[in-house]
Amino acid sequence: MFATVLHRIMVSGSDRACEKWLSDYDVPGTDRLGLHHLYRAMAWLGEELPADEQGGATPFSPRTVKDRIEEELFARRRDLFSELSVVFFDTTSLSFTGAGGASLGQRGYSKDHRPDLMQMIVGVVIDAEGRPVCSEMWPGNTADVTVLVPVIDRLRSRFAIGRVCVVADRGMICAATIAALEARGLEYLLGARERTDTVVRTLVLEDERPSTPLCIQRAGGEETQLFVKEVTAKRRRYIVCLNEAEARKDAADRRAVVAALDEQLKRGEKALIGNAGYRRYLRRTGKAAFEIDIGKLAEEARYDGIFVLRTNARITPLQAVLRYRDLIRVEQLFRTAKALMRTRPIYHSSDAAIRGHVFCSFLALVLRKELDERCRGAGFRPEWGDVLRDLDRLQEVSITKDGRQIILRTPATGIIGPLFKAARIALPPNVREAGAV
Repeated sequence: MFATVLHRIMVSGSDRACEKWLSDYDVPGTDRLGLHHLYRAMAWLGEELPADEQGGATPFSPRTVKDRIEEELFARRRDLFSELSVVFFDTTSLSFTGAGGASLGQRGYSKDHRPDLMQMIVGVVIDAEGRPVCSEMWPGNTADVTVLVPVIDRLRSRFAIGRVCVVADRGMICAATIAALEARGLEYLLGARERTDTVVRTLVLEDERPSTPLCIQRAGGEETQLFVKEVTAKRRRYIVCLNEAEARKDAADRRAVVAALDEQLKRGEKALIGNAGYRRYLRRTGKAAFEIDIGKLAEEARYDGIFVLRTNARITPLQAVLRYRDLIRVEQLFRTAKALMRTRPIYHSSDAAIRGHVFCSFLALVLRKELDERCRGAGFRPEWGDVLRDLDRLQEVSITKDGRQIILRTPATGIIGPLFKAARIALPPNVREAGAV
């Protein structure tokens, strides 16, 4: 498992690729590992727990060995003041090479743009500090909006959580999900659909009461000017936020699109076929003629720089905006998570081995987050590509002379020195005898 996680965090790929990768690296204790060891380890990680340990399981997500490990990891870093009151949740799809497992391999909406392949859905839960908490896996035909409530139920039972505030983007929202969260007495802060939600479009955005200016400091010391107000409509609480800098950017982007559209119209309507970005600003004037729709432009301008939040949490508008901004802050980690969790190709044909395979990618994400935190604590923010490249340049060679085996290490160049210092790991000497510590 250790070898597999190292492979995931360095290059990723299949277990077959991991076996070959190990031959190029000095990973103590892996000399005798074969492909069958990797396969057996994956199957053990995803093995279902006994029936008396299935509390909190769902029909599509049984409790497995990997769940125990996640719970132990959480307990290990927990202290008297730890809480998991705010969680961020996102999903991605993962396609298989072959049929996939008995239940996980299904066809559904593919975020990989491979609807021809069987797939599964992988969810990652991250806490308010950006630390990965757990991973969840479902059949590939499971819709995002149906999994949020079961995930929260499992979180509460697995990690002994009392108060929970779920922060999620608009893709997780549906009336049934919100009703289920409220029925459980859970708090939520969800992005609203400004254009398609009738209440938001006709009542919330039409509210004429003045907004309160807020100045929020961003990373790097920059400040963002926002205008925020609270609106109650249909007994629902909404927070409307206007970011003037984003409004100017949205308007500029739209002007660029319209200018390009005008040029395309001069070349003929055929150039517009299949371009959704253009069609949203057009109207048909004849059987095969189009023109720019001024009304649509004006309607689109209503949403420049605006985002709307729906919440039942007992927090101020400022707190709501800051928490939702945290969701944006961890989106970078979600992108990293998705890149690591998309560990292709997957040749496993059992649900257990597939779960273990994906879970090793989750553990790689945990390690990378820990390294990021240590580097940040040392005032050091390396690019991940530089980390991988400079680590690959760190090499050793063994020389035997007069019955002595000497190991020579290449110099620590680039970011290697600061990286090892931040990680609190000592580099081996430039020259040492084999077996010396």
